[in-house]
Amino acid sequence: MSQKKDQKSILDKLGIRQLTQMQKNAQKKISARDEVILLSPTGSGKTLAFLLPIIAQLEPDLHEIQALVLVPSRELAMQIEQVARELGSGYKVNAVYGGRAGIKDKAELKHPPAILIGTPGRVADHLRNEVISTKYIKTLILDEFDKSLEVGFEGEMRAIMKALPRLKKKVLTSATQRDEVPDFIGIKDPEILDYSDQKVSKLKLKTVMSPTKEKFETLERLIYYLGDKSGIVFCNLKDTIEAVSDYLDEKEIGHACFYGGMEQVDRERSLIRFRNGTHRLLVATDLAARGIDVPEMDYIIHYELPYREEEFTHRNGRTARMHSAGAAYVLRAEKEAMPGFIKGSELIDLEDAPVLKASQWETLYLSGGRKDKISKGDIAGLFFKQGGLVGDELGTIELKHDCAFVAVPRVKANQLIKKLNNSKLKKKKVRLSILQ
Repeated sequence: MSQKKDQKSILDKLGIRQLTQMQKNAQKKISARDEVILLSPTGSGKTLAFLLPIIAQLEPDLHEIQALVLVPSRELAMQIEQVARELGSGYKVNAVYGGRAGIKDKAELKHPPAILIGTPGRVADHLRNEVISTKYIKTLILDEFDKSLEVGFEGEMRAIMKALPRLKKKVLTSATQRDEVPDFIGIKDPEILDYSDQKVSKLKLKTVMSPTKEKFETLERLIYYLGDKSGIVFCNLKDTIEAVSDYLDEKEIGHACFYGGMEQVDRERSLIRFRNGTHRLLVATDLAARGIDVPEMDYIIHYELPYREEEFTHRNGRTARMHSAGAAYVLRAEKEAMPGFIKGSELIDLEDAPVLKASQWETLYLSGGRKDKISKGDIAGLFFKQGGLVGDELGTIELKHDCAFVAVPRVKANQLIKKLNNSKLKKKKVRLSILQ
């Protein structure tokens, strides 16, 4: 039998004293109503808003999938899985998505989770192969539903909806509203909670003119102008990202890339370097506008203008989240038309700026993880006691199932590898190397 935790215990574990008004209202309506649409800005806490009431309604003695969370990207699936596990509710949670071996999913799903999180393609695939049972699924959450219900997902979404015979509760969430929910979702009389216009933030929207269509040099000048801050450069196409990346490499400006065509492991490692400060710049498609686990940005840059207002909103949502300040910069070529949805942007000239300082951090790969019973505390102890680091010289530690990633001062990285390579953590001899 699962140990069912009450909400106070869960919030205490997370260090949260009080839910926001949106989260309180969402919890109340999701608990009471069978159909809820929640619209709220990026970074406002929607994941917690739907997880808490769903967990409260799970049956602790039923060891079957009871709630299904569908998301449009693997990064969002991984992020929600992490949040759900951090709640420490006592219920099993798993995420399934493309880009990793199906056999790994099958092994994890042998003992069904109470909450299954997944992308439409992978969930539909597991349904076809009878890897998962929908017999006890009573709750469906469509997170970022405006993206999940786009044409590209329709076949899989229809198949999934047909496979949920006992569905009672449907919760749809997003930062933006789409025109209508397709009939096959079966939404009849939803309670709509619309907080989409209640973002109390200080977003500054600015336009920088580029004399050339390519915008490379203008981007470089803007990066120097912004200085040693963290931000995302948004592009529409993979080819554009590769061209921008080549130019930044040539100018020795450190950055990571993130787009759909990358291997999953490379995408994840780009985010790891970005989160821990090894790279302060992420060059990305709109895939990075939603649901990726990165800290709040100081700024974002629209290197290419988005095609739709929804993507403009989601991109800007990576900075100036809730009550904080941030800036969004639009790079515009002289003859480039500005979409009608981009309003109130201030035209600025770029002043001369000093040369960027390189990041002080380097990321080390450590060949041991949770499956080896290794904790973050074990890793910290290794780097402090045997590695000789002091105080804030140890950066972010990200612990995975079979490995870990550790941010350390760049000037000490090679020295730490020599000292600590082949050290023992618990009963595991671990190898260290610079993350490539």
